[in-house]
Formats: sequence, C-alpha cells, structure tokens
Amino acid sequence: MRLVDSHAHLQSPQFSDDLPEVLAAAEVAGVERILVPGWDEASSLGALDLVARYPRLVAAVGIHPHAAAETDDAAWERTAALAADPAVVGIGETGLDYDRRFSPIEDQLRNLRRNLALAVATGKPAILHCRSAAGQRDAQDALLDAMRVAGFGGSAARATFGDRPPAILHSVSGPVDYVAAALERGGAVSISGLCFRKGEEATAESVRLVSADRLLVETDAPYLSPPGAPRRRNEPAWVRITAAWVAERRGEHPDALGPQIVENFDRIFVSSPA
Repeated sequence: MRLVDSHAHLQSPQFSDDLPEVLAAAEVAGVERILVPGWDEASSLGALDLVARYPRLVAAVGIHPHAAAETDDAAWERTAALAADPAVVGIGETGLDYDRRFSPIEDQLRNLRRNLALAVATGKPAILHCRSAAGQRDAQDALLDAMRVAGFGGSAARATFGDRPPAILHSVSGPVDYVAAALERGGAVSISGLCFRKGEEATAESVRLVSADRLLVETDAPYLSPPGAPRRRNEPAWVRITAAWVAERRGEHPDALGPQIVENFDRIFVSSPA
C-alpha cells in the first residue's frame, strides 16, 4: 500500500539514536512522504535541520498550545520567520488543548490566532491540534470560531489557497458535527492511532464523512501507537495499521486508498507556495 505520514515528530529525542533505521523501515512499509511539524521554536528549527539532512522529509513550523504561554513575542517572530523557508509546507503544530491546559486558555487563543494569520499570509496550511476534556467540546467550538474569524472558509483563505485545504485537523478528535463544520470551512482531516482509543468512537463516523480528496493519515510519532505497534515508541512505518482501519471504515480497498492519500499530501503540502 502506498502511504504517507502527515504528522511525525522525528526531531524528538526518542529518534536521536536510530533515525536512519526508522526512515528505512518506513520506506519498506510503503511510506513515501513524511511531514515533520514543530511545536515550539527549537523543534521547528529541528524539523528544518532534518529536512536538510533527509530530502524525503518536509517541515512545518509553529507553536503548540502547550508552549503558548512560554513563547514570548520575540520567539514567535523568530518562529514565524522560519515559514519563509521553501522546505516549510505548513504552519504548526498549533491549536487548542482545554484538556491538559499546560498554557492558560487566553494564551492558547492568542497563539492560535497568530498561527492562523501566518497560514493565511503564507498560503501554508495550519496544522491543528484540538482536545477538550472528556465529554466536553469547548475547545472544538473555540477552534471553529477562531477559524471563522481568521477567514477560513471565506474569501481571505480562498484568495491564498484556492481549492487547497487551508487547515488540517491533525489526529482528529471530537464530535462528528465539529468535523463537518471544519470541512465546510475547507479543512482536511488526518486520522491517527487515536482512532483506536476508547472515547474516540466518533472518528469511525467522521472518517466516512470526509471526501476522498481531503483525507490524510498520520502517526503523531512518537505518540499514539496503534494496536499491534510497540507501545514504547510509535514510528512512521506503523501508519499502515491506521490506514488499513481507514480503508475498512470507508469500504475501500487499501490499494485504492493509498494513491489518493499520497496525491492529497502532495496537493495540500508539497504544492504549497514557497
């Protein structure tokens, strides 16, 4: 099966000893494209360093909600400046996390707004993390509102992105109507091993809702190992388990799904303007 990993934190310390072997295993598994997103200034620089060493990789730069409070204006400006690099094809990982709340909500919202503005300004799609506490949806609703205010789904985003998705719901989590609303704003959806966890049953319905041209799969490595993968560390080769789950839920043959997700990756990310 042809595969992509649209979200793998390969600059994490968990890969410092054996990254060449990890990439070789991914290639054997059929993974043709890997996006390495940053979560703060240092990890964004780390993503760019990996892209320079391994041309099969592409990078995204941005500030995660967990790092929102600790990122001052100067650090944000330095991170935002990295978006001009041609190796950068996305803005993020950013978003909202009202579950763990490592940063105060107001800091998260401010951070999200400037990451969304950078995506619109550069034509490089926003990669959006979104988590609410169990049984809640406040983060999802706040994210949809921020997307609306930033012009996603409107003329501002269309002028920059055309028919490309201006945002990706990374490791999607939340109710089906939230996913539907994000799709209405032009977004794409990426499925991770989170889909196998208790409490994430809505993803099975959401994955059938997404049009074929706006669907991606990912590992979120080194996190979210799917069943059958080692629990100690997820890695890009294991995206095949999630992709098989996606194909089954959509009633598609994996060999038909694979070329579509590779095409989607290239259209959403690789074709982003430099």
